[in-house]
Amino acid sequence: MKILVNEKGKKFLIGTDDLHTDHGYIKKEEIGSSNPGDVLKTHLGREFRVLKANINDYIELMDRRCSIILPKDLGVMTAYTGLGYGQRVVEAGTGAGAATIFMANVVGETGHVYSYELREDFSQIAEKNVKGFGLENVTLKCQDVVEGIDEEDVDLVFLDLPKPWEVVEHARDALKSGGYLAAYTPYIDQVKLLNRILKKRSFSNLKSLECLVREIEVKDKGVRPKTRMTGHTGYLTFGRKI
Repeated sequence: MKILVNEKGKKFLIGTDDLHTDHGYIKKEEIGSSNPGDVLKTHLGREFRVLKANINDYIELMDRRCSIILPKDLGVMTAYTGLGYGQRVVEAGTGAGAATIFMANVVGETGHVYSYELREDFSQIAEKNVKGFGLENVTLKCQDVVEGIDEEDVDLVFLDLPKPWEVVEHARDALKSGGYLAAYTPYIDQVKLLNRILKKRSFSNLKSLECLVREIEVKDKGVRPKTRMTGHTGYLTFGRKI
């Protein structure tokens, strides 16, 4: 999959039609015959560089229609659960499929992600996005995870739900020994209740945290933290089945 990047760094996902921008247009035939590293010019002479899209490029440009979990939180979740190649994951709360695509990319061809989504419109968007990235190790399910998890012996259950505690019992049954439950919740009251339920259901190594990211502004006159930052997005809670 290829993308086009203009002189200011703005990215454009390549479709099947001509690319039309404020800086002119590029014919689809020219785009189709291009290779990563090529420089294409619009009819106004503005340059666009062709790049091979990585997963972050794709998630940034894909159809969303709802909020997604940001890379900073997905990266922390991956690190704390040890998610890796060949593992099997159950996700609940597919949304647009950003976390689905991210985790499927991590577990690779020998792993698999099973994702539950109650809303049919979100499930359809996620299906389009997963297919658009060319992933074949994802199973999307338009069904209520509160009624049960079909899979067994999985490495990770990841919950992006308003009431994740309603799925804790099903998650414990689905997890293999040593597997992790991870939940993403925006409010601290959710964290408090979820921790209490996880403890009652004998999950170990309970941990809750948030990840704050602030970039550094580098200029000729000096270096300092940026005045704007990606602050609170949500809390991550972890528990391990031991």
